[in-house]
Amino acid sequence: MRPHDKNVPSHELAARIAKLQLAIAENGQDGALILQKTDLFYFSGTSQQGWLYVPVKGKPILMIFKEYERALAESALEEVVSIVSFKKIPEILAGYGYSPPPVLGMELDVLPANLYFQYQKIFGKAKIVDISNEIRLIRAVKSGFEVGKLRASAKLSDKVAARVPELLVEGKSEVAIAGELESYARSLGHQGIVRMRMWGSELFYGHLMSGGSAAVPSYLASPTGGVGVSGVIGQGAGFKRIGVKEPILVDYVFALDGYISDHARIFSIGPLSGELQKAHEAMLVIQEEIRLLAKPGAITGELYDLMIARAEEKGYKEHFMGVGERRIRFTGHGVGLELDEYPFIAKGQQLTLQAGMVIALEPKTIFPGIGVVGIENTHLVTDHGLESLTRFPDEISVLSEV
Repeated sequence: MRPHDKNVPSHELAARIAKLQLAIAENGQDGALILQKTDLFYFSGTSQQGWLYVPVKGKPILMIFKEYERALAESALEEVVSIVSFKKIPEILAGYGYSPPPVLGMELDVLPANLYFQYQKIFGKAKIVDISNEIRLIRAVKSGFEVGKLRASAKLSDKVAARVPELLVEGKSEVAIAGELESYARSLGHQGIVRMRMWGSELFYGHLMSGGSAAVPSYLASPTGGVGVSGVIGQGAGFKRIGVKEPILVDYVFALDGYISDHARIFSIGPLSGELQKAHEAMLVIQEEIRLLAKPGAITGELYDLMIARAEEKGYKEHFMGVGERRIRFTGHGVGLELDEYPFIAKGQQLTLQAGMVIALEPKTIFPGIGVVGIENTHLVTDHGLESLTRFPDEISVLSEV
């Protein structure tokens, strides 16, 4: 096995580090210690086990426990050192002339409490404060390098969707078809892991669900859930067999070189009822309106409110983004290296859109016992609105009955 040389160019890393150092300074911190795996990759170019110390001024120090040689090959940072224990971090920093930071930023949104207390002990009198929000805001605006990665991932999302008609067979189970589709995605280079930041959240490739099973809710922060193959997972494809004239939701994530494209399409064997077709078309109209309005300067919560209002005007208030009091309170989310990045098109959010943000917009209607219709595309925020990176046709794909 040969490690992948320099996952992220040095100039790209330098720009990211500069933004983080600015955030550290603005927050009155003396440095930040990064250890969450995705953030570590973002700022260092490697996901090997270790810690990245970013001082408010000066060079960052990447300290690797395992595997040092791979990290050395993969990261374009200048200072990469081997470390035998995280307890040695202050000693290594001192060797580079860095005094113990009086105020240290860490990712407290994901750092377990037990580890927090250990780091507090290691850094003695340091005040540990949260820098996760600043990191997520930095990551929300994608560079040209990242947009290129996301475009490549989106193209493969489209290829996965194009494969679905070849696999759908009446009477075949959801999970059997999902396995074939996931195997194809893997052959295209899907990394096999879909990373999420929210505690307790997990996803395996995505969901392929048909008819009423797609409308079964789950714990997942998603308008759809699915029965799954067991209660242990409680989401996604199950053993239900594909029927005719029912909506088949194929909601998959393609993850290539770390970067995520989120993509949902509706298929059916034979035509769907007029009511389901009408609901799907309504979701496409809502998507198009938001695509034109979601420009730099737009407020995320206001876009959410507009989508809710439009769904109500079209008669889908009780079915939009779920059913009942526990329906999902968002209609879109940022994507990048994780599936749940900023910004969120969600109730009460006040984040202002910026050019370069990437959003998975997903207006859907849920009909218990019947199925799900709607759409999801990954979009780039531009001065002219949202540019869809996923291009497979949005309309319901109807296959002929055998």
